[in-house]
Amino acid sequence: MKPVHRIDINADLGEGGTDDAELLALVTSCNIACGGHAGSDEIMRRTIAMAIARGVRIGAHPGYEDRENFGRRELDFPLEQVTAQVARQVGKLAGYAGRHLHHVKPHGALYNQANRDDLLAAAVVAGVVEISPKLILYAPPTGALAKAGRAAGLVVRTEGFADRQYREDGSLVPRGEAVAQAVALARGGVIKTLCIHGDGARALEMLRAIRRALDES
Repeated sequence: MKPVHRIDINADLGEGGTDDAELLALVTSCNIACGGHAGSDEIMRRTIAMAIARGVRIGAHPGYEDRENFGRRELDFPLEQVTAQVARQVGKLAGYAGRHLHHVKPHGALYNQANRDDLLAAAVVAGVVEISPKLILYAPPTGALAKAGRAAGLVVRTEGFADRQYREDGSLVPRGEAVAQAVALARGGVIKTLCIHGDGARALEMLRAIRRALDES
């Protein structure tokens, strides 16, 4: 009998997209915006309730408090301010999710910058630990973020992206290629969770195709 490969599928939700309920039916964990780059108290509460009803693991998705740029612009905040922002946002979501809060995954520019910068990564992790050292950190398999998380005693779940592939001309690859890449990542054993960005125009279509391919393979 063939060995069974298992992988977590996560999506970034609570960011104002219209397909959150449908996406929650297809994922095993979600990352909910905490009011920094997007989201609101009402959206957090609603998304958490839907996730709990579906049995989907809940994560906090803190980002730079820069709603105008959706947290995607690289910024240069003092490290203590980064720690405070992360703790404030994760703490906000924890207040609504309670014991259901499972993990933290930084958003956008904060995620990417922290993975290149040891000091910034440590500042992000400090904000997570301030809320709870039992939270799991979702991070790339290599780079500063996972290293900082492990140094602080956090469990790190390594992440790959199923829907952020680009050709040399800058265009997104066709769905078929993205699905094949998702299956390859799942089978590779290094990646423990696959991410779909819930704000993308093709998010639901892409996730349905990826989930179908993973189930079949």
